[in-house]
Amino acid sequence: MLSSLFRKHPAPVTPPPTAASAALRAPGDPTVLQAEAGPDAAAWVGLHREELREALVEHGAVTVQGLGLRTAADVASVLHRVADRPVTEREAFAARDRHAEGVYSSSAWPPNQLMCMHHELSYALECPGLMLFACLVAPTTGGATTVADSAAVLQALPAELVERFEREGWLLTRTYNDEIGATLSQSFGTEDHDTVEAYCRAHDIDWAWQPDGSLRTRQHRSAVVRHPVSGLRCWFNQIAFLNEWTMAPEVREFLVEEYGPDDLPFNTRYGNGDVVPQEVVEQINSAYQAHTVRRAWQPGDLMLVDNIRTAHSREAYEGPRDVVVAMADPVRVNHLGRAES
Repeated sequence: MLSSLFRKHPAPVTPPPTAASAALRAPGDPTVLQAEAGPDAAAWVGLHREELREALVEHGAVTVQGLGLRTAADVASVLHRVADRPVTEREAFAARDRHAEGVYSSSAWPPNQLMCMHHELSYALECPGLMLFACLVAPTTGGATTVADSAAVLQALPAELVERFEREGWLLTRTYNDEIGATLSQSFGTEDHDTVEAYCRAHDIDWAWQPDGSLRTRQHRSAVVRHPVSGLRCWFNQIAFLNEWTMAPEVREFLVEEYGPDDLPFNTRYGNGDVVPQEVVEQINSAYQAHTVRRAWQPGDLMLVDNIRTAHSREAYEGPRDVVVAMADPVRVNHLGRAES
């Protein structure tokens, strides 16, 4: 019934006359760079790689206009110019189509539903440090990939909430089956039990095979992470996104009825196993909302996102929307909340 939810069966700036404009940002707006890429976007990105990476360190997320990206192959070419190592997605939450190494379709998600703020694969021991989003087809309305500064979100959260999560970390429980979310094969690249168990062992994941053949996992992660370059303390997790209280009420009601309150297909808890109350989840989502910035997609746009420094989400939308996602430059987060590239 719910498989369709998770699985597939501001005005343009005027730049000065230079190859890449200075970062342009009004209060509350994303940073925008204007490119004069001509016919070869990848060559332009390669030429301006250092400028782009410096802008990313400073701002956490940068949109580049004027690249004229049209295909997933264009995005793959750009990825190899701006990043060092593509990341193959593992532990996927929702299904994607794979276009090339590190290059995927957007997650399958209902267009009429907002996707909550999150950091990509922040529940994994190793996650992408760099995300690329490229708009090939812009939606008629809505559909922006919005961003939020995780250091600012951390400062906005109540001190006692942060202190507990920083002390205890957080827990994620998941069930991999053929009903909700990515399948075992989509998440781990295989259905072989020995290979899956070896991955879990290497990535600090507790696992148990269920009588129906599904896989139940439990993993403990840090909630606050120090950025590997700047040292900034960042609110880096998916405590709210994967919690039962962020679900639409009718979805939560169905899942509780179908699986029971303690065996939901996915849920988050405090690091000691205590339930995260609804009001805490609402506080986290409110902090994200207060620090969310957006810019409507235009065809050919590229957004670079520092996945540790910046959370992202997707608005509901109408009309066609084709945004390609790329992941690169893996970062490993240790049990002390230190990110290491």
